[in-house]
Amino acid sequence: MSTTFTIDTATSRATPVSAPMKRLTVPAIRARKAAIAGGTGEPLVMLTAYTVRMAQLMDPHCDMLLVGDSLGQVIYGLPSTVPVTMEMMAAHGAAVVRGSHHALVVVDMPFGSYEASPAQAFESAARLMKDTGAAAVKLEGGTAMAPTVQFLSERGIPVVGHIGLTPQAVNALGGYGARGRSPAEARKIVADARAIAEAGAFAIVIEGVVEPIAVDITQAIDIPTIGIGASAACDGQVLVAEDMLGLFERTPRFVKRYGDMAGFVAERARLYAEDVRARAFPTAEQLYAPRE
Repeated sequence: MSTTFTIDTATSRATPVSAPMKRLTVPAIRARKAAIAGGTGEPLVMLTAYTVRMAQLMDPHCDMLLVGDSLGQVIYGLPSTVPVTMEMMAAHGAAVVRGSHHALVVVDMPFGSYEASPAQAFESAARLMKDTGAAAVKLEGGTAMAPTVQFLSERGIPVVGHIGLTPQAVNALGGYGARGRSPAEARKIVADARAIAEAGAFAIVIEGVVEPIAVDITQAIDIPTIGIGASAACDGQVLVAEDMLGLFERTPRFVKRYGDMAGFVAERARLYAEDVRARAFPTAEQLYAPRE
């Protein structure tokens, strides 16, 4: 059953919801696996958010909001997610938490902040959770990262895993192509999923894999799978919100564009520029008259 949330009239730009909704929890998200399998639960909805306003708009419709390191490309124009810093993730994570009241907020751990050791990962994850107020962190990697996932989980830090196409490893992978096309690579991805689930992750993102692999993983593990370029059979889906909205002309194959925000914004900018140059803006409606 779908749930409809009512957003009250805004009292300010920062706080448009006067009565906060109860935020979803890690156990509630994990429990959806059984509900979905039993036919009593809906697939999980996840979108990225990097700012207060986008969080406000996405929050009523999402189970989870992901403060993805994709902000490096979407917000900062970086060539990949590799240069993203802890400071970036902390600042944007805190903004998304402030702008949301319902969805569980997950913050990506940036490249270089967790790979060296479980202790390094704990220090980074604890900092992100303290600085942002987020409920969980996400990290990339499979079997090699399982000890780190277990270390974090045992110390009270909820973890979302990420396997398949892992953007932080783009240099090692040689690009953003789909993974799992060879039998050996397919077996490795399934093994990675099992290892991360057994290590204590409460959900796992499966990105850019050959479709049957995502189906096999979803059936094989007992935590929710969140697909992105994976399979409709996953327990949920995630997209970069700006891709979904059509803010970029070029998007990955797995993106469904639900609008043309790039065209909308460009056209409004053109109309504004036309009015300014014709001195049609501002008019008396936008100006302050002197006191009588």
